[in-house]
Amino acid sequence: MTRFVRALVVCAVLAAGLVATTAAAAPTAPAAAPEGITISGVDLHDGMVLQADGVYLLYGTMYGCGFAWGVASPWCGFGVAQATSPSGPWSAPTRLFSPTSVSPFRGAVWQTICGDSGAGCFNPRMVQRTGWGADDGAWILWFNAPDDFNRLRANAYYSMECAGPTGPCGGSGRATTKPSMYDCTDNGDFSIVVDAPRPPVMLCTMADQTLASERLTPAGTAGAGGGARRLAGLTNTEAPGAYRDPSTGTWIMTYSDPHCGYCAGAPTGYATASSLAGPWTAPPNTNPDWGAPPAGRRAVSATSCGGQARTVVTLSGQAYQFIDLWLGTRNETAAAVRLEPLVYRGESPPGSPLQAFAPWRCGATEGGPHGSPHRGRA
Repeated sequence: MTRFVRALVVCAVLAAGLVATTAAAAPTAPAAAPEGITISGVDLHDGMVLQADGVYLLYGTMYGCGFAWGVASPWCGFGVAQATSPSGPWSAPTRLFSPTSVSPFRGAVWQTICGDSGAGCFNPRMVQRTGWGADDGAWILWFNAPDDFNRLRANAYYSMECAGPTGPCGGSGRATTKPSMYDCTDNGDFSIVVDAPRPPVMLCTMADQTLASERLTPAGTAGAGGGARRLAGLTNTEAPGAYRDPSTGTWIMTYSDPHCGYCAGAPTGYATASSLAGPWTAPPNTNPDWGAPPAGRRAVSATSCGGQARTVVTLSGQAYQFIDLWLGTRNETAAAVRLEPLVYRGESPPGSPLQAFAPWRCGATEGGPHGSPHRGRA
């Protein structure tokens, strides 16, 4: 009997130790974000990255031929570079279409619209019609030409059919469309966000620096309306992008907060929604004393790695903030691109430091905007 009691005591002690060990081990640190990626020495800016057929494709606006925003200058066009890894090495960029080809809406060459005007053309966004619409794998390039809005108050956007993900786009047998738009009717920076099996949604910047949304048609070449304006009640913002967090199902929208052309060190803000159609909610602008910028709780990063948020890209299931590391000059040929991982952790209780995202590890210190006025302004 005594041996039996002793055995019970030993078992109880071991069990208690196991429980204590388990309880002590229960709290775990949040998972670390993957490493970010800096892409240098490639003359592609305000663009995006995607994967196609095992290859990474970097799209962007080129400056190397002498383009300078705000003054009459050569327009270098949109280019694409290829690599087998997002870390590179990247191929030399090739043009998606010629600056001497003609806009069917204006009847003028793109050099006139984008270069001679000084207003530029920006934000090349390539999307594939796969899993939505005709589901035929067609490639469509979107971009904005602010001079259309400046001169005619027409929306600034265009869509082009492309022969493939590396072009050519437009030209013989491939339509260039001046799209009908009902919510994104202005001129600013934008993103095309895939939402299969429904057509994608455009998130856009309006002329008053608010944000809006509009779903595209099943063809993906024009707007279908049914969107919303003044998303999350935000003002003085631009360059929205979005992705769906795989662990929570929450849609995350990021944006440059505030707007400022070619700014180095502009904060990145965020808002959330249960669906891409919204409504969107941004955290209240409170409790900035923990070290965030004046936007306080809604900031993902106070400095955006020393650059400016442009859009969101997803590579192998991981969302990244696409950041232009602007130099603050009218010609940005040498500016690099940073892909910083977005790892959403959820909201913190009111009154406590906001740690909704894993901290960015790009090492940038707090900086001040030093660029020129907003690119899309009339």
